Amino acid sequence: MCIFFLPFILSSFAPRAKYKENRVYKEVTSPQIRFNFHHLTPLELKKRSLGLQTESRTGGRPHFTLEGQKFLIFGGSIHYFRVPREYWQDRLLKLQACGFNTVTTYVPWNLHEPERGTFDFSGNLDLEAFVLMAAEIGLWVILRPGPYICSEIDLGGLPSWLLRDPKVMLRTTQKGFVEAVDKYFNHLIPRMVPLQYHRGGPIIAVQIENEYGSFGKDKEYMPYLQKALLKRGIVEMLLTSDNEREFQKGSIKGVLTTINMKTLHESVLKQLHKLQPDKPIFIMEYWVGWFDTWGYEHMSTSAEDVENTVSEFIKLEISFNVYMFHGGTNFGFINGATNLGIHKDYDAVLTEAGDYTEKYFKLRKLFGSSLATPLPPLPQSTLKTEYPVVKPSLYLPLWGVLQYLSEPVISNSPVNMENLPINNGNGQSYGFILYETSICSGGQLHAEVHDIAQVGVGGLSIEVFVNETLIGIMDGTIKKLYIPKIKECQLLRILVENQGRINFSWKMQHERKGLIGSVIINNILLKGFTIYSLEMKMSFFERLRSAAWKPVPQHYVGPAFYLGTLDTGSSPMDTFLSLPGWKLGSVFINGHHLGRYWNIGPQDTLYLPGVWLHPEDNEIILFEEMMSGSDIHTTPKPKFLKTMP
Repeated sequence: MCIFFLPFILSSFAPRAKYKENRVYKEVTSPQIRFNFHHLTPLELKKRSLGLQTESRTGGRPHFTLEGQKFLIFGGSIHYFRVPREYWQDRLLKLQACGFNTVTTYVPWNLHEPERGTFDFSGNLDLEAFVLMAAEIGLWVILRPGPYICSEIDLGGLPSWLLRDPKVMLRTTQKGFVEAVDKYFNHLIPRMVPLQYHRGGPIIAVQIENEYGSFGKDKEYMPYLQKALLKRGIVEMLLTSDNEREFQKGSIKGVLTTINMKTLHESVLKQLHKLQPDKPIFIMEYWVGWFDTWGYEHMSTSAEDVENTVSEFIKLEISFNVYMFHGGTNFGFINGATNLGIHKDYDAVLTEAGDYTEKYFKLRKLFGSSLATPLPPLPQSTLKTEYPVVKPSLYLPLWGVLQYLSEPVISNSPVNMENLPINNGNGQSYGFILYETSICSGGQLHAEVHDIAQVGVGGLSIEVFVNETLIGIMDGTIKKLYIPKIKECQLLRILVENQGRINFSWKMQHERKGLIGSVIINNILLKGFTIYSLEMKMSFFERLRSAAWKPVPQHYVGPAFYLGTLDTGSSPMDTFLSLPGWKLGSVFINGHHLGRYWNIGPQDTLYLPGVWLHPEDNEIILFEEMMSGSDIHTTPKPKFLKTMP
């Protein structure tokens, strides 16, 4: 059932505010602003010729128009790739019911082209279906196709196979990079062209790259991307998006400059107005929350502050986009990283599981008081439940699953993830990598690793084993480890976890994972490595079903897989997994990777969508990296650690 919701059009009686020397935007003086609903919706608007445009009249402030009528963009960000497809409609309807008229989304290149020349726009990556669903509900769409998107995603959305080329210069007009971009755009943009406003679709604007002013390595890069979009058929309004300090550096002549901010600053509005005096203000990202980072306090923002700021936007007739309206979930290994660690959650208007928040109700009330017609009714909340405790009954030490992996790579020296000769020459993007070699003496082990995070916060952790005995842990700051004296030659095993590539700054350029460089003991270069790729894809768990699983011991130290069964009854519902006693690892439900758990917090539960569950029995596999726990619990509400360990 589709509910049509008319986009906001400023009513003809709304008074105009004039610019003052010390005030770029003066608040509208009427007691209560009312936005009129007209006949304009993505489906009902049949005659289209003008699209989204800007207008500037003497004595009035610049403003947007849609089909010639004054128009405000009330946008909210939802990333289709972070939401189970079965829940797209629910999240979009909740966006509409809150009072928004536009949905914005990034497009992740790394997920759509996981291997060079192999494209995936199916299932949860069916961007066309998402855009069309927004139109059927009555929402306009602003597309943010990158190629770089930041978005707190691995490598900012750029595919890791780009890093196989040692000469690659990410986000520049260097030949190797733009050739890859062009081939990607050749597949992506033709899918979006028919969905543009002028072709009867909901896309009213398209963003050129993302926050390039903060990067700014190549003055020709942004104009190159602008031409790349135009020549492939993009005809709607183009815009750039940058933070308050760098928006001038990221701007392009003739393209709308938009800004990203957490707090409304008059000085920034003045600077933006000075840059483009005949263009309206558009806050492309109004940050209503912030991402969580492992090992730090849970981030949250005040609902009152959000309400007050959005109220100011409305009074000043400023278009804006709430980032994020619904953050969704970094399922699998797709999270990005900063110098402080890896991203996990986002304090959004709608929770990770699609539940309403105080921010949601405050915004709905605010929008409702500003509209001439009532908002649609609230969609029903998604039901959550608690299931019986699961006690894993079987386990497999990591060493017992090596035979179920693809053929290992034999190399004289270590090879990083990206340069492994696997996946049709595309290397390994995510997961773990295991290096084995023989040593005949103990001593000082030195391994070159490339990461910038620290132990307990995130980044690259290396577990070192002699045979199956854990010797110690190394990371980007701890590069040396003492191996006790051994009597005869032993097998040295180094297990490396990729915990997410940096998604911001020039440091992305060097985000190769695994062992980078040589491994040395007492100044002796180690040679002859057997290298196993542990990407933990769905196919891997299908092979594990035929493995010789063993009864779980009372206590086990070391990396291992643990198998249990979750009984959901006849009607599975959403829930959250809680893993008391477990240390660090990943959870897989019926082959779906929920993500990581880590006892350093702040996240203490993992969201489990009910649509990923079968009636009755469901397979749960934990890959615990450190030490076995006992039980797996569920809870109808998410939990965060109040005190960091």
